[in-house]
Amino acid sequence: MGLTKQYLRYVSSAVFGVIGNQKANIAFVTLRGGEKGRYVAVGACEHVFIWDVRKAEKVLILEGKKHEVTYLCPSPDGVHIAVGYEDGGVRIFSLLNGESNISFSGHKSAVSVIKYDALGARLVTGSRDTDVIVWDIINECGLYRLKGHKDAITQILFLESKNLLITSSKDSFVKWWDLDTQHCFKTMVGHRTEVWGMVLLNQESRLITGSADSELRAWDIQYIEEGKEVGEPQEKKVRTLLENEEEDEEGLDEEPEERILSCKKAGSVLREARDRVVSLVTDAKAKVLACHGLDATFEVFTVLSEEEVQKKMDKKLKKAKKKTKSQGGGEDVPEPVVERKLKDEIQKLANIKASSKIRSMDCLLVPNGEMKVALLLQNNTVETYTLKTSEKNPTGTKTSRLTLSGHRTDVRTLAFSSDNIAILSASGETVKVWNRSTLQVIRTMGCEYALCSLFVPGDRQIILGTKSGKIQIFDLASGSLLETTDAHVGALWSMCLAPDQRGIVTGGADKTVKFWDFELIKDQDSGKNKRLTVKHTRTLQLDEDVLCVRYSPDQRLLAVSLLDCTVKIFYTDTLKFFLSLYGHKLPVLCLDISHVSALTHPASHSGVWRNYAQMLFVGFCACSAGHVMFLQFVPKTHLFFTAGKDRKIKQWDADKFEHIQTLEGHHREVWCLAISPNGDHIVSSSHDKSLRLWERTREPIILEEEKEMEREAEFEESLAKGDEPVVPGEAKGEAEPAGKKTIETVKAAEQIMEAIELYREESEKLEEHRAACKAVGKELPPPKMNPILVAFGNISVSILILSSVFLFSELEVSLLVLPFPYVPDLLKLFNGYVQQGLEVELVCRCLFFLLRFSFTFIHFILPFHFGQISSNQMLLSVIDELRTNTISKVREIRDVLGFNSAGLQFLQREIESKEDVMFFADATDRFEEKKRKRRKRERAVLTVT
Repeated sequence: MGLTKQYLRYVSSAVFGVIGNQKANIAFVTLRGGEKGRYVAVGACEHVFIWDVRKAEKVLILEGKKHEVTYLCPSPDGVHIAVGYEDGGVRIFSLLNGESNISFSGHKSAVSVIKYDALGARLVTGSRDTDVIVWDIINECGLYRLKGHKDAITQILFLESKNLLITSSKDSFVKWWDLDTQHCFKTMVGHRTEVWGMVLLNQESRLITGSADSELRAWDIQYIEEGKEVGEPQEKKVRTLLENEEEDEEGLDEEPEERILSCKKAGSVLREARDRVVSLVTDAKAKVLACHGLDATFEVFTVLSEEEVQKKMDKKLKKAKKKTKSQGGGEDVPEPVVERKLKDEIQKLANIKASSKIRSMDCLLVPNGEMKVALLLQNNTVETYTLKTSEKNPTGTKTSRLTLSGHRTDVRTLAFSSDNIAILSASGETVKVWNRSTLQVIRTMGCEYALCSLFVPGDRQIILGTKSGKIQIFDLASGSLLETTDAHVGALWSMCLAPDQRGIVTGGADKTVKFWDFELIKDQDSGKNKRLTVKHTRTLQLDEDVLCVRYSPDQRLLAVSLLDCTVKIFYTDTLKFFLSLYGHKLPVLCLDISHVSALTHPASHSGVWRNYAQMLFVGFCACSAGHVMFLQFVPKTHLFFTAGKDRKIKQWDADKFEHIQTLEGHHREVWCLAISPNGDHIVSSSHDKSLRLWERTREPIILEEEKEMEREAEFEESLAKGDEPVVPGEAKGEAEPAGKKTIETVKAAEQIMEAIELYREESEKLEEHRAACKAVGKELPPPKMNPILVAFGNISVSILILSSVFLFSELEVSLLVLPFPYVPDLLKLFNGYVQQGLEVELVCRCLFFLLRFSFTFIHFILPFHFGQISSNQMLLSVIDELRTNTISKVREIRDVLGFNSAGLQFLQREIESKEDVMFFADATDRFEEKKRKRRKRERAVLTVT
């Protein structure tokens, strides 16, 4: 059966116009051992952009899939960066090649904070779903989920020396977690409002928290250690219930004894800003503290070292003694005492005001004492500042500003040039012209708040209609404003080029439609050249505000949408009223007429209604999820696109009144779109500050298949959102499994089941083959191999199952949803893998998950299949073999690792003894010397320039 009508698919081609996403933070990164403070990472919708702030260039794009980026965290070694997304997923990218090989899925809502431990082996994530999850990066699995907060997590800190975790939340609590036992042992309730940020100072002995007031609260941390013999390692102090009962009997009025550590308030640091803390950051060594609120100012504090504080206190004491002596104090006068206060340890350096409100910030301290600060602003801008912390009263110096690659406000109008090469975008302050193929800005010109725009025939000038009712004409060659004409009293909502290309028509809020002709007049500045202008010729007065105007393709009729929810049709030559189209419940914001106009015959009323049905179809179907903000026909077709507040762009067939496809990608309301004259490209703008380019491919669309794919996607989404698997015997407490049921885990479990069923079939074939050979008394040809195994390269079915099990990271959740009838075969296969030495570590991981006991202070967790496995007599021999083989094989691997480690240490000692130098230390010193020389050369170049 042939296709009666063929549609071609549009796909996303590029995202541009956005410098930094407002939902994510900004972070300094290092690329290939480059200079620190030169590159910053920012979220850009679903992608992550790495910018070179010195050259104002985009050097790397970490491509996401679908959901918006919400948090960024570089790894301690600077090689990787962890990215959190709005759907709760986390992906780890390599900054060397931009690829992502590790992904985690455990949260149910957006990731709000991510932190690495000091070694970069563990990752902790917090989310708006109030959960905190600890991930093992090396094994690519989740360790446990910590539950206790009642609102979104705002910050997470590691206490590396004690293996503790500190979390803050919008529920006003700060919780301390013992990662060895996975429970919360302390909750701080000293805040009356949300805790928005916190940092550690003075080698993890002081905690600074910021909330919704002007105070930065300081807390002193003191660790409680048990008495140990000399040389015995220190451990956390965990008091027994018997000790606590004895102390309670001794004195009920005394404060409860702290365990593990005590955290007491040491004072407050006052900020000048009166609003809440948005970001609270320090450099890597916690020598400088920076914070900002909802305004455009950020404050910088310096944290003095113990030696500097002691010198300061000695000076104060000396001054106090001198003052006492000058007042005539005798020998009987006691020696003055100087009290040590928080302001003596944390001093304010400077207040720096940015060009706009600050969304996020990051800072670092270079060896020469210079502080570098990167700011992500609310108006789609990135700024960097430097500050000399060694000076007494330092001032911030702006070093770079990224503004060229995007608009400061939302783009409200778009247009394509006649040759499909240039794209025009205009916002509330600038108009930009982009090259479609390179996505680079060709021209940037200042303008008033633009509402509509178009290219003048010839593509040498552009015309804008502004919110103040003016027409602005710009010359692209010089990038200058040629003329500003007062066209309407009020907003100029719509503008349309005449089909004969000799003029334009405009409609505004002053209830008029005005006609303008193009003219060439002598340029007064040059006196010789001529420039373009527009001449007002006619005016059509109406009873309501004009929202949109459109010519029919033959220019005989003019369609005007009014504020009274009607569309009126007028004759262009006489401006006589022809028809009034009504039916909308709200004013028509946009309309368009196809190239084969049904309005060419004045008596064709049915044709008028047919054409209006094409426009009405938009409001009838697309408004189901949000207001339609823009629509346009594909040139020379009866297909049109609509853009709405539902963040989607939809394509429709106006002849059959059918929905063809939906273009998803924008994360906020879509304001407008433009289609190229050849119909191959679409550009759209959104409230997320991004411009998206869509490209028409050669892939045909079959509507029935599209509808089936949409139904499958909805089914998979509902399947993934189903009830989480429950472990029998598990009690709900503070610690839970980290995994989450997703469509990927369900598919992975089904893949394991299919592989095991194939294993059973092949095993039956082999048994039948052996029986037949025994009956005949000779060797028969082997049975025919399954086509699936042939497709995988004639591999054995056991290898196929091994590859099926370890192709995904959420291994535990997939085994959790695996039915028990498949478990015995899986255990037998695991025994064979261990004997052959195939992926022993990963097989042990699966095996221990199926057969493990876990005892904590809170609850006792029974393994998922433990009851059925222990009651199955057929599996006792398999489990006994697994115990023997696993222990022996793990010992072999441990011995090999120990032998290799000893061999490497021996080689290192041999090389050091031969060269009479410390091998690695010497290499490190040479590397640091090269870095110092390179920085010295770069500073010299900057000084000369």
